[in-house]
Amino acid sequence: MPTTPTTVATPAFDGVNPLLAQDEALLPEVVEATRAAGAHLRERFSPDARLDSLADVVAAIHANDAASLGFLREPLQTLRPGAGWAEDEMESGSLPAGEWWITDAVEGNINHIHGMTEWSVTATLVRDNRPVLTAVHLPLTGDTYTAVRGGGAFLNGVRLSPSAKSELNGALVGTGQARPGEDEETFRRIGLSVTAMLTSALVTRVSVPATLQLIQVAAGRMDVFWQFSDVRSGLLAGALLVAEAGGTVTDTLGNPWGLASEDFLATAPALHSAAVEVLAPLR
Repeated sequence: MPTTPTTVATPAFDGVNPLLAQDEALLPEVVEATRAAGAHLRERFSPDARLDSLADVVAAIHANDAASLGFLREPLQTLRPGAGWAEDEMESGSLPAGEWWITDAVEGNINHIHGMTEWSVTATLVRDNRPVLTAVHLPLTGDTYTAVRGGGAFLNGVRLSPSAKSELNGALVGTGQARPGEDEETFRRIGLSVTAMLTSALVTRVSVPATLQLIQVAAGRMDVFWQFSDVRSGLLAGALLVAEAGGTVTDTLGNPWGLASEDFLATAPALHSAAVEVLAPLR
């Protein structure tokens, strides 16, 4: 049975950051690293890209990742030499204590290699399993979304705030597949949730990657995003942005979200309870 939902802030997003000034000082260099990687990826991008097989897709994804990491990894590790580096962007679950860089060198890589525009570069610093700063750079538009825990969320330096909508029947909501090869139960829940939201919300999107929907929730353009996944790299950047913008971040039961959570929900504050009511029975 679903637990009683709550909208209290999660420990990961409590807004208390004793190292706020230090983290804010790091942010410009993190942004610069994502922009450098993004500039290189932009040169590799073509709207005319076409692939003929799964082998072509896999090869193109690996080549893109390697190209981007060539610009991203060294600056970040130099910036925080004691921080760990999560090698596999598909990893999930809690991290050992201390600082870790969680990056997605090409968030939305599948879109990039197919000539579609929804992709970005992300870098998030996690401290003791709490995201403390993030940068999401969109090379095709030049936009950069940033957040530092306790310091707010911004688009190109302009503060973000979530939607003020209070009724789900007027909401633009979204979800997506976190990775290929999820288990059949996860796919079943995704399908059921889309059906449930199609009958509850105004418009329901299903797309990838997660980060490019979460930045829309943080900016108030979208109202709800959920995902039946615990993949760290696709959620951490957007989760911090939504929380610092003033949105609500929990799991689909309404319980505090963290890296050990099974699934994820981010909403405009006044829509959280309604979203949980739709999604919790599917757990």
